[in-house]
Amino acid sequence: MAGLRLGPLLRYIDGSSATVWVEASRPGTAEVRCSDGAGGTARTFQVAGHHYALVPVTGLTPGTAPSYDVLLDGTPVWPPADSPFPPPVIRTPAAGEPLHVVFGSCRWAAPPADGRDPVGPDALDSLAVRVAAGGQRPDVLLLLGDQVYADETSAATRRWLAARRHLADPPGAEVADYEEYTRLYYESWLDPEVRWLLSTVPSCMIFDDHDVIDDWNTSAAWLADVRATPWWQERLLSGLMSYWVHQHLGNLSPADLAADPLYAAVCDAPDGTDELRAFAAGADADPASVRWSYRRDFGRVRLLMVDSRAARVLDERSRAMLDAGEAGWLREQALDHRESYDHLLVGTSLPWLLPHLIHDLETWDAALCRGERGARWARFGERLRRAADLEHWAAFPASFAELADLFARTGSGPAAPASICVLSGDVHHAYVAEPAWPAGSAPGSRVLQLTCSPVHNSVPPTIRAGFRFGWSALARFLGRRLTRHGRCARPPVTWRKRGGPWFGNQLMTLTLHGRSARLRLERARRDGTLETMTESVLTTR
Repeated sequence: MAGLRLGPLLRYIDGSSATVWVEASRPGTAEVRCSDGAGGTARTFQVAGHHYALVPVTGLTPGTAPSYDVLLDGTPVWPPADSPFPPPVIRTPAAGEPLHVVFGSCRWAAPPADGRDPVGPDALDSLAVRVAAGGQRPDVLLLLGDQVYADETSAATRRWLAARRHLADPPGAEVADYEEYTRLYYESWLDPEVRWLLSTVPSCMIFDDHDVIDDWNTSAAWLADVRATPWWQERLLSGLMSYWVHQHLGNLSPADLAADPLYAAVCDAPDGTDELRAFAAGADADPASVRWSYRRDFGRVRLLMVDSRAARVLDERSRAMLDAGEAGWLREQALDHRESYDHLLVGTSLPWLLPHLIHDLETWDAALCRGERGARWARFGERLRRAADLEHWAAFPASFAELADLFARTGSGPAAPASICVLSGDVHHAYVAEPAWPAGSAPGSRVLQLTCSPVHNSVPPTIRAGFRFGWSALARFLGRRLTRHGRCARPPVTWRKRGGPWFGNQLMTLTLHGRSARLRLERARRDGTLETMTESVLTTR
């Protein structure tokens, strides 16, 4: 009899349809049956000996929340009869209702040893407990990167790795192939609270560096060095393949899936491993040939999830966070029928606006690496870039400026949205920052950088002190000295910190209703609850 190995995950949702992702123990037919008669079926597809299905659910009614069961070959497999949680539901949005968007990033999913969690309570566990008890249910959960850590494995995973290969061989205790990536997803998504939460709250995901390796694509020199290792090619292909299966497919609408030739080829093949591997190899050879970014519309809220890792241009003389095709896509999606949305959410794993000293340090370092102060400084800049993780938007000054220009253009004129919010993670703390444009060029929309990280991880006290110092007046003075040394152009915007920094395992919630927007930041407590750290009104009607 087929069993459910992983899932279900409720992924895409609109007023009448949804998708539910599952992994089964053997080939078969997966089915979703809703209590109101809606439902759908899908045959499993196979990759590397694993069997998956993305079930399209149709016939849903806007504004309803039917419970659902998952069946494999006609046998119910979810929810378990002894589940301590309420039945999972597929809640479809209704026009005019507030939209509750929860977001965060960086979830190191290792289970605690002896009940003691080395990085503190998991904010997603706490959210699940509250929702299960009848608390406010998010309409969508945005996971902004580092859903798995390929290069920082837990003790339990290291023991599992040691049982299948010698850890003395590269890449050691890091994951090496597709099978080892599946172990990371089991460790992350079989957590009971998180498994239930992901079965009943729709989720949108995008990768960051640790989904493949720390500082992935930080520079051309970094890429050349890692490509020279004997283990990198298999690691990268496996990372992209597993991301496509576990995360990317669920980001797509049923219509997008139906038009996707790769999805059709994988589903039609007895085993889609070769087709998917060839796709990943093509993405490695020509990153511009693949688009991981995507758009989702939730009523009058538009979400643009942006790939800020794989789409980079790394040539030092023309560095860009997004290649030309990706940048053009982002601009087109932001400007398309602006009158049709009230709020624009731009999800990018890496913050656009950083503490001032860190921004200036990254801009200065980028100038050194492209040779503004000569070859010796360029070599120093590359070493510093890798040692200090200097590879955010500020390290791609032209892309930083292009984003500022796009926000000014999108936020201007009679069709401008009420707010443009950049949602980010990565930096293991939370803050709110607001840019300002020169007189005469400021947009009418309120533009904000909302950064929230980690969901479940830690940051050393020395780094905390550095983040706090980075916003200070002295830090701004030091940063200006660096940028003068690097002959750096001034950024097109200035910005101020409006809140934070806050530390701990945390989540942000945006509540969007009409043209109003509210923000809440909550931190996980050791008693399993979420503590409100701050609440604020961002825009009003």
